[in-house]
Amino acid sequence: MHLKSEVFTTVDAIPKKYWDSLNCCTNIYYSPEFLKAFEVANTAINFNYIFILKAKEAVAFANTQIVTIGVETITKNIKMSDKMRRIVDRLFCNNQIRVLFCGNVFLSGEYGTFLKEGEHKIDTFKAIAEGVKQVSKVTKRLNTIFVKDFENASLPITNQLKAFDYAAMQVEPNMIITLKPEWQSFDDYKNALKSKYRVKANKADSKSETLEAKFFTEEAIKTHKNELQELYQNTIDNADFNAQILNLDTYIHLKKAFNEKFIVKGYFLNEKLVGFLSAMQNGTHLDAHFIGIDYSQNKEFAIYPRILNDYVRLGIETKSSQINLGRTASEIKSTLGAEPKALTCYCKHKRYLPNQILKPFIKNVQIKSFRQHSVFK
Repeated sequence: MHLKSEVFTTVDAIPKKYWDSLNCCTNIYYSPEFLKAFEVANTAINFNYIFILKAKEAVAFANTQIVTIGVETITKNIKMSDKMRRIVDRLFCNNQIRVLFCGNVFLSGEYGTFLKEGEHKIDTFKAIAEGVKQVSKVTKRLNTIFVKDFENASLPITNQLKAFDYAAMQVEPNMIITLKPEWQSFDDYKNALKSKYRVKANKADSKSETLEAKFFTEEAIKTHKNELQELYQNTIDNADFNAQILNLDTYIHLKKAFNEKFIVKGYFLNEKLVGFLSAMQNGTHLDAHFIGIDYSQNKEFAIYPRILNDYVRLGIETKSSQINLGRTASEIKSTLGAEPKALTCYCKHKRYLPNQILKPFIKNVQIKSFRQHSVFK
């Protein structure tokens, strides 16, 4: 059966019957309300939504964004020789590159493509790859295409991208805490820890005791929007890699659409906001989203360790089966019992020759290694 693609540039233009046919909205990250929050608030990004149709019925979906980023954002976190770095910088002359991301640039994990249950997965995924190719053809000044974040179980399907001249690369893993049903409270969780890690969790709580923590309503997010943006910017500046800066107006829209499922918690020191966490309850999973920290106060008041403790508390309170703490700071997250879940991305240069130079480089990308702690008794 012939598969064809249809591309929309705004969520509002997508027919409701497409969502109904896919039956994907039980996962919040594929719901039009979620996608719309990002589209409305981040006007510097071009969003495209690719639907694969079979006899006018939607059988797959892919979410793409076109963003402009600095080359050094990508290369600074990757081990390579100075010579190699110069070659890569030359390939992307003028330091600004336009990237087509297939996947959600603001989420860590497999949330960019959806294949309908019962369809032939490889054929359908190839149709998505074709759809991405069509979008890339009509995108001006595009340098690179990046298809992101697939778990190991998906690789037999997603490796079809190699036939489209993509190279696969491992990226930093998601750090996942699996919660045991018998942990009814944070104390239950702490009792399962070896004493060294229990001491660490207690220390984070006692050092951060002076902080006043508040859950934010939609109104509170609006009130503190500028401070939230500034604190988030601090963590971005501190991060090894961040493709795009999120406009936190997105959080106002998410709070309106998802109410208690979308959580923003602020930490105040003498009535000044010095940190925040954000999280989404998606089915039985709790996913950490962005955080923000005033680093000048972080050491003294253990803001970041407290945020990590509070993610565990939230996971237990929401009766979640797992907490995805996302990427970065893998070792610290492993001290709370998080285990790595490998992720693979695929990348290609839009032009054939630069892509042949780029491919061996991508294949040799090494992610930073870290020490995995074994924390439970």
